[in-house]
Amino acid sequence: MNVPTRRTAFRLAAAGAGATAAATAATTAATAAATAATTLAHGSSGRREEVTTFVFVTGSNGMATGDAELALRGHRTVGVSLPGHGPEQQFHRAYQAPQDLAKLAEIPSPMAGVTLDDYVEATVNVVRRVSRYGPVVLVGGSLGGSTITKTADEVPELIDRLVYVGAYCCTKLRSPADYLETPEGRTSLGSAILPAVVGDPRVLKAIRINWRTNDRKFLDAAKAAFMAEATDGEFLAMLNSSLPDESLQVSSADARGRKDAWGRVRRVYVRQSLDRVIPPALQDRMIREADEATPGNRFEVFTVKTSHAPAPRAYRRITDILDRLAK
Repeated sequence: MNVPTRRTAFRLAAAGAGATAAATAATTAATAAATAATTLAHGSSGRREEVTTFVFVTGSNGMATGDAELALRGHRTVGVSLPGHGPEQQFHRAYQAPQDLAKLAEIPSPMAGVTLDDYVEATVNVVRRVSRYGPVVLVGGSLGGSTITKTADEVPELIDRLVYVGAYCCTKLRSPADYLETPEGRTSLGSAILPAVVGDPRVLKAIRINWRTNDRKFLDAAKAAFMAEATDGEFLAMLNSSLPDESLQVSSADARGRKDAWGRVRRVYVRQSLDRVIPPALQDRMIREADEATPGNRFEVFTVKTSHAPAPRAYRRITDILDRLAK
């Protein structure tokens, strides 16, 4: 395996930060097929009524998922299918046990050349479609924060609220990779993913992680970094629902929002107080800098006691917060 440079390592950490909320939401929702809106509310007359739609943007390595509990509470939920993030595009026989790591290292990646602009285009398309039915709450976890910020730049009038769940929100610095270089970011344990890198990112033009390794040292380090309070079963379920490949470009792309667009959309930050990938000090810095950029539109802040990838019991508290936002 080629050893990444320090700068690439931070990019890997930024990208690896996202095998998280979306993967956990998939466990909570008990379905990985929520790529279209679920549950449409009707009145007693049969007339379709306005209903809040929660649009979820995964962090890196995640699949499109909604939240079944929110649907059961009367809302619509939909996960954005990001370019290259289809499991049918990323899962190969070489990834199955017994693994053929030499072959896996050479398979072309569907993430090669995928940019933040591509993620934003996919998200804008979903927001446009669902906004005709009522308010839209756009939720981003981890690296998904970059996507929801730039989506708000494109269609601020269609978004009722932005929700950052332990996510990057760039204002003074241009990208997640830049924030990881700060004193607050340097304590991140996101580099725990580095021993599982397969292939040369410069050749693949993507980052490929072997989440299905059985290397005990890697698994212990990754659990401590991403999901420390989870059971082993919950942690392994999260890993096995994560996609191996992520874009090499998204974590270093300019993800700053414009004050006249993103800056006028109401926003919420869900702090994750046990996060060791995007540490609480870094979350607080991003909240503070965003509030300084738009003092007339400050974050509404909630705190949940959870690691970067919430276990199901912690994610239920996030669901409760989201549910209240729609009322």
